[in-house]
Amino acid sequence: MRILGLDPGLRVTGYGVIEKSAASLIYVASGCIKSLDGELPDRLKNILHSVQEVIRLYSPAEVAVEKVFVNVNPQSTLLLGQARGAAICGAVLSDLPVSEYTALQVKQAVVGNGHAQKEQVQEMVKRLLKLPASPSADAADALACAICHAHGGELGSGVGKFTTRGYRVKGGRLVK
Repeated sequence: MRILGLDPGLRVTGYGVIEKSAASLIYVASGCIKSLDGELPDRLKNILHSVQEVIRLYSPAEVAVEKVFVNVNPQSTLLLGQARGAAICGAVLSDLPVSEYTALQVKQAVVGNGHAQKEQVQEMVKRLLKLPASPSADAADALACAICHAHGGELGSGVGKFTTRGYRVKGGRLVK
């Protein structure tokens, strides 16, 4: 199964593509979608079309997106939410299922510590995917999101499969 991870941002949206084969994770690609300075609608259009281009190039089966955290600055949170919406629309318009994970869930899945620093996430992504060097912070966050999905998106297989889609973690438990 090929998974596209997205770390949305208005200036830089990180993307990472991995393949899950049995118990192993294989690096496919990663990078950053950079928005030029300009009007907000043009920047959002760039994110939407760029996500669709990444999907066209790498043909993922599923998409994992990092959820927005509430920032001290409400305007920044709103702008980040709009960038995230454009990225999700790129996936949905390509008829792909989208799963969402908080930064805490992503860091917990990749580093084992929900409050890990960016450098720790980069290092663990490098190790888990056997990369020669650490990816950029935005690409590492996107790859980490894909890894989180690969590890926790579905538990079990076949008849009686339990999916975590539509659930969230609260107090260490899955809740609707």
